[in-house]
Amino acid sequence: MVSTISHNPQRRKLALALGGGVLGAMLPAAAMAAPCGKAPEWADQLRRDLDKMALQLTQTLRPWPVPERVFEPESYGLEKGALATPAIQRAVDACAAAGGGTVRLAKGEYISGTIDLRSGVMLEIAEGSRLVASTNLDDYPERKANRLTVQDSNMGMNQSLIFAQGCERVGLCGKGLIDGRGTKTNFPGEQTIGATPGRPFLIRMLDCKNVVIRDLRMQDSPCWMQNYLNCEDLIVDGIHVENQSNHNNDGLDIDGCRRVIVRNVFINAEDDGLCFKGASQRNGENILIENCEFYSSCNALKFGTDSQGDLRNVLVRNVVLGGPSEQMRSIKRRKADGGISWETVDGGTVERILVHDAKIVRAESPLFLILSDRGRVRPEQKRPGPGTLRHIVYDRISGENNGMRGSFFTAIPGKPIEHILLRDVNLAMMPATEPVLEAAKVPDGRDLYPDPHMFATVMPAYGLWARNVRHLTLQRVRFTVAGKDARPALIAPGACSLA
Repeated sequence: MVSTISHNPQRRKLALALGGGVLGAMLPAAAMAAPCGKAPEWADQLRRDLDKMALQLTQTLRPWPVPERVFEPESYGLEKGALATPAIQRAVDACAAAGGGTVRLAKGEYISGTIDLRSGVMLEIAEGSRLVASTNLDDYPERKANRLTVQDSNMGMNQSLIFAQGCERVGLCGKGLIDGRGTKTNFPGEQTIGATPGRPFLIRMLDCKNVVIRDLRMQDSPCWMQNYLNCEDLIVDGIHVENQSNHNNDGLDIDGCRRVIVRNVFINAEDDGLCFKGASQRNGENILIENCEFYSSCNALKFGTDSQGDLRNVLVRNVVLGGPSEQMRSIKRRKADGGISWETVDGGTVERILVHDAKIVRAESPLFLILSDRGRVRPEQKRPGPGTLRHIVYDRISGENNGMRGSFFTAIPGKPIEHILLRDVNLAMMPATEPVLEAAKVPDGRDLYPDPHMFATVMPAYGLWARNVRHLTLQRVRFTVAGKDARPALIAPGACSLA
């Protein structure tokens, strides 16, 4: 597989080509954005604040020190050819009872069902070894959350290969492989936006602190690859994820977590690549994402669709995003539905997010913002009103081979998206080959699942279409199209355009 980023952490640098040009030079007079006096001060202050946050995270959020004690399942009754779950679990329990250490899988293949991690335990899959998921659902007893969330009421999924709840100092590491064997033959099911019965997650960690996931290769989960919900001090570093074997194959889901670093990560996912959520009904904040590649047949980088909690103070830098290339595995399509998708439809506030030095390739809608009013919460809870989406910056964004739909920002009447800046953006799109949906006929999204494809195949502008957005600033923005396209590059009433 060809990749633009080395997976040696010392060599991971991106070459992101950003083109020049001013949007206004390509637009008919009627499509020109209004002139502005200067760039918004809030955006530069946000950059300073988030750079400071990233520096503090880098200096203070470090992997927890693992005691030198090592426990191996071979010393706890592992029999050749037998299911390894009981022996691995005994090793985990002994490790925790001794005060913590490493449970090491280092002697080939280990076939297992659910493993319950404990505080102080680092599970290592050593180089050359594999942790292989059992294909017998009976090997995955239910693990229900002590604190029920919207994920429990909506998905009803309580099975996982690796599970941790309420743990401190916990994690997985190693140069080996976790193989979920999650094909549709082994774990049949349907594409769904609700429950996923019979298809376990590979990793699920709830209400944990000091979590480290590093260096591992993961492939072929029956459902989501990994889910971290309401965790604090989470590090995901140097992992390689291939999740293209079944429906709902997310790569990495981080839900309501605080103090998070995601770096040096490669993901190729059938569903969302890196997806932040608010189903935990806890706030996600103080998050750094850097030096990563996220490829998806759905949304490469996303917050939503569950947005009951808030998301704020997020810095994304030096990343490549989009759909899987011809050299990558894909069981669906090569184009991502959305490149960067920030969504609030369940009452949460999404604010203070900066993405800079990013390349977006093979995305039907490179940029997508939505503020709508689905209001999904737990059945016993009062339905919330619309949330808030504001103070979002896209800075030094480039990309090519994107689809024909175009980027779009949309909010419901009476609740606008506010304070959005696009600066030094150069995105190349494909021309429309299907009928264009008239602006007046684009739905407001109240009754739609909030993914870009739910609105239209071809939006009214090939570059950016914006509706109900206040204080939208475009600075050195360029949209190009590879061929003839009758649509304008931009439809954004009231936007400010800076040369």
